[in-house]
Amino acid sequence: MDKPKSPAVVAFWEEFRRARGVPEQAYDVCRMGDNPALADESLALILAGPKRATACLLRDVEQGIEMMARVGAHVVVIDAHDRPRAIWRTKTVDVKPLDQVDEAFGWDEGEGERTRSDWLVQHTFYFERRARAEGFAFDASMPAVFERFVLVWPPAYADTEGS
Repeated sequence: MDKPKSPAVVAFWEEFRRARGVPEQAYDVCRMGDNPALADESLALILAGPKRATACLLRDVEQGIEMMARVGAHVVVIDAHDRPRAIWRTKTVDVKPLDQVDEAFGWDEGEGERTRSDWLVQHTFYFERRARAEGFAFDASMPAVFERFVLVWPPAYADTEGS
């Protein structure tokens, strides 16, 4: 879920920007998932390396809940306590029905068994839970935004693909 830019986030972004020589530019801020445990679990997978993809429903973008992923854009990831912990740069963005996820994306998202079938079960459960809580009708054929990224900050965890 997208979040506002706190002073800590701005300082984290500026440290990255200065260290990597990145020009001033817009960036997004997100906390993964819809609860503190999921936020920190997803962040741990990002920092450990297996998680290099994420997805959201297009309806969330259209309703302003999520920002639309943009190739080349940067995202500051915050933990469950709103502390900035990582920055990624978006590599690819695809919009297609949620149930059209492929095996490679299931692997790249780095969660669970890292298979398409497990990814679809987990994400269907997640989006159904949100649909009940938020009062919208969920269908696995709903359009989704599939985003792949490279971790660029902090240096101890960054991928080799640069900023």
